[in-house]
Amino acid sequence: MQERSKVIFGNVISGKAYKKAVRSKQKYQKKYGDDSNANYPVRIEKNPYIGDSLGVRNVLIGDLEQNAHYDPKNHFPEEAFDTEKGIIVGNIRMGFGHYRISMAMASAAKAMGYTPYWMDLNSYRQTTCTKVIGAQNDLYSLGSRLSKNPLFNRLVWEPMNYEGFRALTYNSSDQKNAELMAPVYRNIPKEIPVIGTHVWPAQAAIHAGMKHVVNAIPDNWPMALHLSEGSVHTIQCHNAYMGYKILNGMNKDVVNKPMPDGALVYTGHYIDHELVSNIETDCKARMERKAAGKPMRFLLTIGGAGAQKEIFAAIIKYLIPYIKEQKAALYVNVGDYKNVWDALLQEIPEMKALSTEHFDQWEETEDFAQKALDAEQDVTGIHGFWHANIFEAVYCTNLLIRSADVLVTKPSELAFYPIPKLFIKRVGKHEMWGAIHSAEIGDGTLECRDIPHTLQMVDMLLNDDLILNDMCNNIMVNKSIGIYDGAYKVVELAMGMKENK
Repeated sequence: MQERSKVIFGNVISGKAYKKAVRSKQKYQKKYGDDSNANYPVRIEKNPYIGDSLGVRNVLIGDLEQNAHYDPKNHFPEEAFDTEKGIIVGNIRMGFGHYRISMAMASAAKAMGYTPYWMDLNSYRQTTCTKVIGAQNDLYSLGSRLSKNPLFNRLVWEPMNYEGFRALTYNSSDQKNAELMAPVYRNIPKEIPVIGTHVWPAQAAIHAGMKHVVNAIPDNWPMALHLSEGSVHTIQCHNAYMGYKILNGMNKDVVNKPMPDGALVYTGHYIDHELVSNIETDCKARMERKAAGKPMRFLLTIGGAGAQKEIFAAIIKYLIPYIKEQKAALYVNVGDYKNVWDALLQEIPEMKALSTEHFDQWEETEDFAQKALDAEQDVTGIHGFWHANIFEAVYCTNLLIRSADVLVTKPSELAFYPIPKLFIKRVGKHEMWGAIHSAEIGDGTLECRDIPHTLQMVDMLLNDDLILNDMCNNIMVNKSIGIYDGAYKVVELAMGMKENK
């Protein structure tokens, strides 16, 4: 195994930082064991939730019962890897973002005639890999929740997300920890291309000897956190290219050696085929609804950490009079966190009489999303969506995006999606660049960092005739120049690495 914690793209890591990285790995080994000699069997099964729509097959590792995605009620016969047309989408569940990017990759792969294999490194509960990722995910979730405290956010959370994760020394520790994740790839055919939608699946794949690895970087604030030397790195935005190329600011004021030619590729935004292929149709429908004075459809996506619940509650309260007058309609997707919906109902009793609950009935959700695309179909009231299964919880937003007029979201992975967007306050300073990029290409607002500015933007979207139409026109122009083609380009790049070896 090549040592990737001492030298990163030719930049030597100090002995002190390297020893810290070694201690980090040893800490996890002591707590969670070392299964580097384990020989986990691999099984392939059709994903019962997005297998049909996105062509996804689950990669199960080790004992079936120890796989988070194994469901004996939906147990499909085993398959063999398609070593000609197969492509692995390596991911982790850390919030919804990395799953959503993975779904975009799977969607593009299916549309291009390939078979996407879903490999969630946070789902193999008997492995050291999953235990290490789970521990770090728990810490990140805790930080996200604590970020509601302004002092913690200013002194700890934003500096960590903006500068702490930026340092090459952080990547050194990550690379050392990723050595503990490599065993899950042991029995995966090494020729199958891997797309990592988080750096750990990419790093682990490289450590395991996978030959064709693409590391799809989600953020456009350059951070060493996202580096997986040995893989090809892709980015969604031109404005991040130079920062990654020269590893800008990743070793304080030191001028670093740059990433070599071929290690970094601009692709555009990672977006699902179903959304990209319908951009013109959906944008024209939005403008027609606006012109006809139909209820403006706001889509709120709310995570489980609860860091922004107060903002969403304020938006809902503000919109209720408009909803009653049928000037606005509301989609609220709480993912797999029903407690968030219950808390909103408790805080805003008026919601109940206006709401239709689409809860854990996937076919009903699909039917609603399809009917809402009908130009003759008016959507009124509040529609709440909750699904216990993580795949349905995440993909629900994708289904609703097509018929929604405005997506209300923090400026994270959804900042890149081709729908007019209202950006609420970020969670982590690195996210602010998603809103900056979106505003620059004209498909989203500025980041509204407090409730009064957020409500001002809601009011302007409702009552101004230009903003929504301008965003829709910009989205169609952006499509014409390939800005939303990133997922296709990443798949093309990964399969090309194999074909051009």
